[in-house]
Amino acid sequence: MALLLMPKATAVWLVDNTSLSFEQIAEFCHLHPLEVKSIADGEVAAGIKGLDPVLTGQLTREEIERAEKDPGHSLKMAQGKVHLPEVKRKTKGPRYTPLSRRQDRPNAILWLLRNHAELKDAQISRLVGTTKSTIEAVRERTHWNSASLQPLDPVTLGLCSQIDLDMEVARAAKDKPAVVQDTGATLLPAEVTAARTKPAEPAEKLPTFAPSAPKPEEEKIDPDSVFAKLKDFKPKE
Repeated sequence: MALLLMPKATAVWLVDNTSLSFEQIAEFCHLHPLEVKSIADGEVAAGIKGLDPVLTGQLTREEIERAEKDPGHSLKMAQGKVHLPEVKRKTKGPRYTPLSRRQDRPNAILWLLRNHAELKDAQISRLVGTTKSTIEAVRERTHWNSASLQPLDPVTLGLCSQIDLDMEVARAAKDKPAVVQDTGATLLPAEVTAARTKPAEPAEKLPTFAPSAPKPEEEKIDPDSVFAKLKDFKPKE
């Protein structure tokens, strides 16, 4: 559906040059009837010059006369005689970078490599408008100006917008595998804990035996008493 060109200026012209009702003008110009009434009273759009919709090809004289005779008739925009093809935006290929900012691209590449390592080379190329060989040279420190490179935000440099950068970072985060974090020791299930705290069943009673009687202490042999007994012993004649 075609949009009306300068609706308020068109309403000013229709109020001044036709006998259309406020409702008909409001419906055609996408305005409120009270606003059209204020235009007619001179309270609104006092300094706006009216725009003739017939000259701009948005209305025909016959359509205006038909609406003036029938207050319930809704104005319809005239169909254009020339149809222009819709221009499609080209989204492929690297972003165009002005000549004055091309020298800052290596600095922006270095910033992206340090702060958003998850970005792929194709994503960096789309953001900054560079080639993969330049990205590889900055990454491997083989760029001809590596000693003077400083990481600078590409948004601050005007090489890309913050929205484009956030979109590429979010897209890279989706492709990145999830990292499983080691949370350390965890609590055991209640069943296992209850089983461990349950008192152990008593073992089977083994037969008991009476303690053995202590052995009598052996008499100590005294050599003097032995020789004394031998002296007392007399052989029989």
